Amino acid sequence: MIELNGRYDFDAPRELVWEMFLDPEVLARIMPGCERLERTGENEYEGVMKIRVGPVQGTFQGSVQLSELEPPQSYHMLVNGRGPAGIVRGEGDVRLDSNGAATVMHYKGEAQISGRIATVGQRLMESSAQAIARQSLDNLDRQIQARLQPASLDATPGEDSTRAVPADAPPPPSQTEFALNVARDVVADLIPDSRQRWLLGSGAAVLLLVALLNWFANLVARRVVRQLREEQGR
Repeated sequence: MIELNGRYDFDAPRELVWEMFLDPEVLARIMPGCERLERTGENEYEGVMKIRVGPVQGTFQGSVQLSELEPPQSYHMLVNGRGPAGIVRGEGDVRLDSNGAATVMHYKGEAQISGRIATVGQRLMESSAQAIARQSLDNLDRQIQARLQPASLDATPGEDSTRAVPADAPPPPSQTEFALNVARDVVADLIPDSRQRWLLGSGAAVLLLVALLNWFANLVARRVVRQLREEQGR
């Protein structure tokens, strides 16, 4: 059982945050590896995503169903995903609270995971899930801030700029960028003490320096041997 919970603060009105949470075009832009996400019915979505957790990766086909909607405050969510790497079944709740002109999002959920993806261990799975949630919400916040910007002067007359994804909205992160960010967050979560993280980083730097010195010494040795052989051949 994997548990996920937290909060996120958006500097935007609750109605806008709610609207963007239900927009599949926006959601597809904030989730790296998302190859397809579309609305298939009232409050129902289907999509295809490439997911990587630790050494396990694969393409998942899944569905999302929303229920108990109380716009613009809360909803319940059911998620089902299946792929060669395993099966994911989960549910959760999202609540949006107004805080003046800002919005505070609270989320909690749990998931059952089976298959190869479950072999990476529960702690790594939970840390990865928390990191993916944080990174996705950061991306959503950038999309929201882009939408709050004044409409471009060269926008098409009559176009509703409050509903379309702005042309200058930040693109979704690449798989590499997202993986690096998630890895950073996972390390910070698994090694919470800043001194331990510093020692780990220092140890890695020392190992890298030793490897470079060893490479340089071998290079010099090979050149010396080659020169000796050339001199003996003369």
